[in-house]
Amino acid sequence: MRIAAPGAQTPAAASARLAVKVPEITALFWVVKILTTGMGETFSDFLVSHLNPGLALGSGAIALTVALSAQFRSDRYRLWIYWSAVTMVAVFGTMVADALVFLVGIPYLVATVGFSIVLAVIFVWWHAREKTLAVHSITTARRERFYWTMVMTTFALGTVAGDLTADLLHLGYLGSIVVFAIAIAVPAAAHRWAGLGTVTAFWSAYIITRPLGASLTDWLSSSRQDGLNLGTGWISLGATIAIVALLGLLTTRGVEPAAGLRSDSGRPAEADGSL
Repeated sequence: MRIAAPGAQTPAAASARLAVKVPEITALFWVVKILTTGMGETFSDFLVSHLNPGLALGSGAIALTVALSAQFRSDRYRLWIYWSAVTMVAVFGTMVADALVFLVGIPYLVATVGFSIVLAVIFVWWHAREKTLAVHSITTARRERFYWTMVMTTFALGTVAGDLTADLLHLGYLGSIVVFAIAIAVPAAAHRWAGLGTVTAFWSAYIITRPLGASLTDWLSSSRQDGLNLGTGWISLGATIAIVALLGLLTTRGVEPAAGLRSDSGRPAEADGSL
């Protein structure tokens, strides 16, 4: 029997530590991401309108805790576990943002600026500690905590930002969709033709997916004059079916990110996500 030297990692332990915990960034990633943001928006509204708001918020918090616990306990990226966590972040993040606006009474503009500041602090702190924000550098527990804190904040920010453009700026849901669709195309174009860095382009687009998806499903479901009044329940169900179908497609393709590799210096080699 071979005994590892004191303090040395076994191959299994090293593999687990270096396993990437996020998916490959492909076109399907962006489609599923936008669908989860939209579904989180309408399903949150559905729950709050059909349940006691306190019960809805508590149930969302429990479901989020279970989903994130499964994600953190996983030894590597697991498609269904990861996207379940993203979906629950979408639902609960919407509830938190709506509670601050409608129950606490924080104005849309103040909430948008506040969440933007929190997001900036997370990015600065993350980079100061880890020296990288590359999506496929999520290979340690600390980086994963930074990642999911950032994800939760982007969902809350996107919720109030979408409502800000639709209501306070009087763009309506359809106008907001156009604005955010243009906004999300900017980092992609800048990355392709203007030399914008991969990491900056990725996170810029990632943040915008939230208000884009939320504005889209709000437009489809809302009974307001600028909505199609298809109902939050039906739109949530339709988005869920589409998400499950696309994840099933990814499962059949066997799409998994490559495990992190050690560089010659012994530090994990970084692999940036791309648009």
